[in-house]
Amino acid sequence: MLDSPSTNTAPSLKDILLPLLEENERAGLRRVRSVLTTPQGIEVDVEGKRYLSFCSNNYLGLASDPRVIKAFKQGADRYGVGSGAASVVAGHYHAHHALEEELADFTGRERALLFSTGYMANLGIVSALAGRGDVVFQDRLNHASLLDAAALSRARLRRYAHADPSALRKALVSSSDNNRKLMVTDGVFSMDGDVAPLPDLVDIGKQHDAWLMVDDAHGLGVLGASGGGTLAHFGLNSDAVPILMGTLGKSLGTFGAFVAGDDAVVEYLMQKARPFIFTTALPPAVAEATRTSLAIAREENWRREHLIALVTRFRAGAKSLGLTLWNPAAANRKSLSDSDAGPAPCVG
Repeated sequence: MLDSPSTNTAPSLKDILLPLLEENERAGLRRVRSVLTTPQGIEVDVEGKRYLSFCSNNYLGLASDPRVIKAFKQGADRYGVGSGAASVVAGHYHAHHALEEELADFTGRERALLFSTGYMANLGIVSALAGRGDVVFQDRLNHASLLDAAALSRARLRRYAHADPSALRKALVSSSDNNRKLMVTDGVFSMDGDVAPLPDLVDIGKQHDAWLMVDDAHGLGVLGASGGGTLAHFGLNSDAVPILMGTLGKSLGTFGAFVAGDDAVVEYLMQKARPFIFTTALPPAVAEATRTSLAIAREENWRREHLIALVTRFRAGAKSLGLTLWNPAAANRKSLSDSDAGPAPCVG
């Protein structure tokens, strides 16, 4: 006798996900997307209403600068819209090459390598430099892309207390001397706006033969007299931090990311970083626009001065209203409230 078909059916994907979405909403964690109808600027239109924007990473106002827009259009006229292939196949254009050389010069390094996004850059860098048997030491408040990168690398992840050099030192002392050791930190922490204690981290790295990588997405273009970022903020030279990651979509107002270092570091990453090798290259028109925005950022220091003035004005106004403002300054490090301060950035 044939068995009758079972009336019990497994829950569908929708049945499983809907309760989880409801739980997420009850916890106040539901994300929504506002629909903008204007360029990034001081004010933006969102679904027909005008708002003053406090949540953009367009720190220097370059995202809609007419000169940057013109360069983008000229790049599209010359190269088309898409790059057509990964960089190592047929997608590396003169615009990319020129931008990499200019970014290397800007950061004081031998070479730079473009990535499509900052997230992909971090995934590629960390997973190429560390693997099974190695240890990655990360600040607890690092950007999610850095934490995900450590998981992808399959190295052991050790997280130390936020901006605490002594905690990092203890973690390094307790690790095996037979491993590659990679220390990773944000330069400016994207959610809190404070600055990593880089001089201390540099010293610790030298003492324990550990490489230091800095994600300076929110520092480059903003900190330092000429926008050199967190290293310039502390007066550190390029040798102090062998691996520097920066993004193009924040202070430079375009899109993409890069890693900068000496020739051997960049060549190795070009050969081994899978998110670079297996991703279609950044559109060359974006590279042309970024070349223009980088030149503007380097030449027009008034943009950083204006940003500092706005931060100072906001803090003074908030204080006069009785609002409590967190001050990220600590005894052992400078912060964004100091003389060359910038914004407390949004995550991006």
